[in-house]
Amino acid sequence: PQGERVMFFFANSYFEIGDYNFAGYQFERFLKSYPRSDKAAEAAFLGAKSYYMLSPKYSLDQTDTDKALTKLQLFINSYPESEYTVEANAMAQELTTKKEKKAFEIAKQFVKLGEYYVLDYNLSAISSLDNFVNDYPGSVYREEALFQKFRATSNLAINSTFRKRKERLDEAMEAYNNLIKNYPETEFSKDAEKLLEAIQDELNKYTELENLAK
Repeated sequence: PQGERVMFFFANSYFEIGDYNFAGYQFERFLKSYPRSDKAAEAAFLGAKSYYMLSPKYSLDQTDTDKALTKLQLFINSYPESEYTVEANAMAQELTTKKEKKAFEIAKQFVKLGEYYVLDYNLSAISSLDNFVNDYPGSVYREEALFQKFRATSNLAINSTFRKRKERLDEAMEAYNNLIKNYPETEFSKDAEKLLEAIQDELNKYTELENLAK
């Protein structure tokens, strides 16, 4: 019993002084040594929180964030009735939102680059945004992601060759309809309407050219 107590306080001392790498490691050792301890739930929580504290800002590598999410989910699954579960859920949600923001910002960067380097970056933007919406269906960034996809598909369509233009204009219209279907009162309506006018103009031009070709 004394060894158990000493080992827990040893791990906790590293947590208290902010050495979260070593704290996380020591709490893991404690749980392996004393899995049925009365302190097991607290150790699992503090171990997970140690990795949470190591999670960097969203723009940096998120390896520690992934590890923290894994540890937090393991704690929540193992101790659903713990006094620490509410806090663990809040931390997990915060880290998930951070990962969402990183994925979304990468996709937005592709959209911006697509204004200068049309083909490759717009295709990357569309793919990234599709992946984002599928991976994070409940994201707070979902509305803007759908708008950014409309923006990317519009830019790609307008700058496409004649052979590809109709198909891509239709894809842009589909992206617009998807945005409006999900968010009829979207906050991006003003910009979306401007893009829609440009797409409709291009569709009219395409139809005229197609008729002339006949």
